Amino acid sequence: MSDLRHLLDDVPVVATAGTDLLADSIEQQGARVVRSDWRPPVPGTEAALAKLAADGRNPAANQTAIERMLAVRPQLVDVRVARDAFADMTDRTFFHAGPPLTWERASGPMRGAIIGAMIYEGMATDPEDAAAKAERGEIELSPCHHHGAVGPMAGVTSPSMPVAVVDDAAGNGVAYSTLNEGLGKVLRYGAFASETIDRLRWMDSVLGPVLRAVLLRRGPIDLQALIAQALQMGDDGHNRNRAVTSLFLREIGPALIDGADAPVDERSGVFQFIDGNDHFMLNLVMAAGKLGSDAASGVPASSLVTVMARNGTDFGVRLSGTGDQWFTAPAPPVDGLYLGSFSEEDASPDIGDSTITETVGLGGLAMAAAPAIVGFVGGTAAGAVRRTLAMYEITLAEHPAYQIPMLEFRGTPVGIDAARVVRTGVRPQINTGIAGAVPGTGMVGAGLVEAPMECFAQGIRSLAASLG
Repeated sequence: MSDLRHLLDDVPVVATAGTDLLADSIEQQGARVVRSDWRPPVPGTEAALAKLAADGRNPAANQTAIERMLAVRPQLVDVRVARDAFADMTDRTFFHAGPPLTWERASGPMRGAIIGAMIYEGMATDPEDAAAKAERGEIELSPCHHHGAVGPMAGVTSPSMPVAVVDDAAGNGVAYSTLNEGLGKVLRYGAFASETIDRLRWMDSVLGPVLRAVLLRRGPIDLQALIAQALQMGDDGHNRNRAVTSLFLREIGPALIDGADAPVDERSGVFQFIDGNDHFMLNLVMAAGKLGSDAASGVPASSLVTVMARNGTDFGVRLSGTGDQWFTAPAPPVDGLYLGSFSEEDASPDIGDSTITETVGLGGLAMAAAPAIVGFVGGTAAGAVRRTLAMYEITLAEHPAYQIPMLEFRGTPVGIDAARVVRTGVRPQINTGIAGAVPGTGMVGAGLVEAPMECFAQGIRSLAASLG
């Protein structure tokens, strides 16, 4: 009743939709304004959205897809050599981030990572030799996502690399990722200096085998529990992984100390490497995300986004209801903070599979949990909260395990709905690293970017067409 009396008092109440100019004008005239952030659908999607609504299967399909995503319980169970983990990997196969790509269309950091991987594998003697062989078609390129895998930035995975094996404690799924190299002149950012190659060789001869021995000694590591706890400690699961890396090191510490069937110097080296790499857990969080997104795929009529990925040339999206089909647009530039003397002129367009974290409710969708991240990617702490709040408009659920203290422990927004994206015009928020445009440069910064709307518009039109 009190609310009704308020509406009937001497101050008129006006509801506005879509434009702040109208609302501001009305407020200046003394009225109370209730604002609704309404936008018309993306042009060219109206008929597809209408068909999706008239068909009637979409809500139930989305419910099924999001339930499958949230039912997954990812755990790290093993570290294997890539050629042993992937039955379809040959000695000349290189997986990469993002949608399908050819050498001719590859961005600078992607070319740099492929060159570095070829040198590491002994397929080339120097960068010029590697580039010439790649141009002649002596290697095979295939997206990580086509093999149940993910890789950050360039995402290049070659046959000798150690890969983490993450399975579903509540089901039968499995996903893979490379191990994280740290920051700076690293392969995933397109570097191929001798220090880059030496680090990769240490990772395959020491880091991978020691971690495998640790897992055999202590058993699986519950990744979801670590990620959930880390969100309470200031991580976002994409560009801030300091807390979850510390928690991981705590989990494996006893097995490292007890022996893990490796020499003391090797075990000490592994401890020091992980301790000095705040991003070590990024790759494992990504594999956990891939497990959830794969579980949600293949539900007819569902507009749930199961993949967002970029290769430095294209930004690609997949939907649950359209299966393995990619919907692509040019990879956008990143609005970021730059290292040293680097600037936006030195930057490659957006790149990496790490947007799988946003796909499952982390990263840019969980920035409100990690206000300190703005010191790395830019923006403000208040802006980080606003970005997360906006994501509730385009998602299907709130994650029951991943909670945000600043929002009274509300679950992170999870399950991006392509239909809601094109209906509202609100694009998924992403925080990311920035690779140098010139092959061999490495990391030049980090920042913020929004997923291209055209990917979601293509996806909705294709989904509507599939309904018959």
